[in-house]
Amino acid sequence: MRGLKGKAAIVTGAGSGIGRAITTRLGSEGVVVGVFDINPSAGAEVAAMVEAAGGRAFAVTCDITDYTRVTAAVAEFERAADRPTDVLVNNAGWDTPMPFLKTDEAFWKKVTAINWFGPLHMTHAVVQGMVARRFGRVINIASDAGRVGSTGEVVYSGCKGATIAFAKALAREVARSNVTINTICPGPTDTPAMAAFVGTGDQGQKIRDAMVRGVPLGRIGQPDDYPGLVAFLASDDAAFMTGQTISVSGGLTMHG
Repeated sequence: MRGLKGKAAIVTGAGSGIGRAITTRLGSEGVVVGVFDINPSAGAEVAAMVEAAGGRAFAVTCDITDYTRVTAAVAEFERAADRPTDVLVNNAGWDTPMPFLKTDEAFWKKVTAINWFGPLHMTHAVVQGMVARRFGRVINIASDAGRVGSTGEVVYSGCKGATIAFAKALAREVARSNVTINTICPGPTDTPAMAAFVGTGDQGQKIRDAMVRGVPLGRIGQPDDYPGLVAFLASDDAAFMTGQTISVSGGLTMHG
């Protein structure tokens, strides 16, 4: 992709699943990657993968629900990379399936802390510098649950819907500073988080089979289905795109 080599990018939730796939792809494009994850060993493993493939990466342990830690982590990465952050990928997320009326306040706070306040913290910490330098790319990994709703994921769906609207509004505020904000909405994806979500055994397989039946392309997503679009949105090829929401879900949702 044009204009990626030598840039610096932060990817949150980079230690597994979609975040891992995004990180390794950006590393292969010559991007210096900040591997942000709450799990130090997972982050270190992914950073080592990028380095082994000839790229540059720095593992940074970060709890995105803590704004103070976020600002310190961003500074730590920029010192290590010896350049400011050009690209931010807000990928980290968490949920567990549960009917809304069976949830409680503690559950709501955990879901919103990770899926809503986490991207707010990261974006606020990073975009200030982007605006000052008059360049930046932010890519949010939301979910089709935020576009159409998802049974058993009511609070999560609300957070992802909020992220989509937040990206559109912020895109308008920072456009004249040459900072773009775009959102990718994956459909159901075969990740460790998905495995924890659907469970195992016959019941878990039934849930997976039902997901597949709802996808026109006849399968659920794989982590490698998304990094190409992330790389495109981070590149000069997407310089005239901002405020956009793009579903990558095998046709599960089709928005005009």
